[in-house]
Amino acid sequence: MINIVYKYSSDEEYAIDEDYITCSFDDYRYTFWKEKLELLPKFPSIEAIDLLMISLAVYAADRIILRKEALDGWERSIHLHLPVLNIDLMESNKQLLKQITNFLTGDNWEFTFRERELTLEESMRRVQMTQRRIDTLDINKICMFSGGLDSFIGAIDLLEEKGNDIIFVSHYGGGKGTLEYQKVLKQELVNKYSISENHFFSFYAAPLGGKEDTMRSRSFMFFSHAIAIASCFDRRINLFIPENGYISLNIPLTFSRIGSSSTRTTHPHYLKLFQQLIDNLNLKVTFINPYQFKTKGEMIAECKNKQFLIDNIVNTMSCSHPDLGRMRGESETKHCGTCFPCVIRRAAIKSAGIEDMTTYFDSNFSSGPTARMNFNSYLLGLEKFDAKKAFLDIQMSGPIDSNVELYESLLIRGMAELEGVLIDYYEDNKI
Repeated sequence: MINIVYKYSSDEEYAIDEDYITCSFDDYRYTFWKEKLELLPKFPSIEAIDLLMISLAVYAADRIILRKEALDGWERSIHLHLPVLNIDLMESNKQLLKQITNFLTGDNWEFTFRERELTLEESMRRVQMTQRRIDTLDINKICMFSGGLDSFIGAIDLLEEKGNDIIFVSHYGGGKGTLEYQKVLKQELVNKYSISENHFFSFYAAPLGGKEDTMRSRSFMFFSHAIAIASCFDRRINLFIPENGYISLNIPLTFSRIGSSSTRTTHPHYLKLFQQLIDNLNLKVTFINPYQFKTKGEMIAECKNKQFLIDNIVNTMSCSHPDLGRMRGESETKHCGTCFPCVIRRAAIKSAGIEDMTTYFDSNFSSGPTARMNFNSYLLGLEKFDAKKAFLDIQMSGPIDSNVELYESLLIRGMAELEGVLIDYYEDNKI
């Protein structure tokens, strides 16, 4: 078990008997308190602040502790010791928090809490937000805005409803590839729908020394930023998480892809557990994925402003490693073309009958052994897929205890989309 003690100041006198790593939030590069919070009607709730800081601590540990050093090369045992504002409430939800993080990252997490007060920065922010002299935002919805194709469709569909009662929340960290796409898409939406840039919140979070690139906990941290913003409103806020249902099921095509290639970012079981946690914390937030039973191709085909989407598809980023191009010495960020999100993107665009103008580093799976291995695993998964057993396959990444027939149909349609693009590269044109 790796013990990590989090402190808000290196001067804090706190220690445990076992060996441990010390991490200070003073050294954590995150911008939540530096963003335009003065536009929000009130200071975030202490429960939302606790959730946010816990998520940042989990994300930092996830990035710092390398999986390759685990006994099995994957599952780590991590014990976080950190201060919270509402210790009684956090203690009562400790097991649920552990259940959420264990499921999301595939690790074994433990939490030990101790009590704290607001930091100087937090206290100053609270005073500033209390004494503001500007108009604040009045919204009913928050939408996650990653810069990906699904989140762009989600933004279009919401804005086509002719309502500006919405905030878009983005996260960036590490490389610059994701941020570039978010900025371009934000400007396109501002120009198209005459929505103020004040409705877009972009947060940076990157722990020092973070080298583990699987980042399975990123969605926990990403969503917690939006929940903190939602807590600033005296009403229930619908939090939209636009992602196609096929990829949210995270079905590994082969057993060799159950690890890093099978994330649970929006898996129904994860969102169910997370919803239970925020309900227990008395946070008035409701998770909504309007595309839970749609494939990515269906999302494109049914977009409420399809032409605007087509004009901007090239400005969306789906690749799981958007900054690899820069590491190869290229001047621009580029889709790799062979990772699973890239292949799902290519399949969806083809299924929707749209010409794919995206630039891919490798569109033919010919760049090397990794690309070829990916291609072969996709083919093997398609060859072994049996639609009659789809009701079993949907349980592979986590329990599905409702809407089984809808998820079963979704998986079959998603596999058909995938086959539609891969068959172009299969030597016999038959899978």
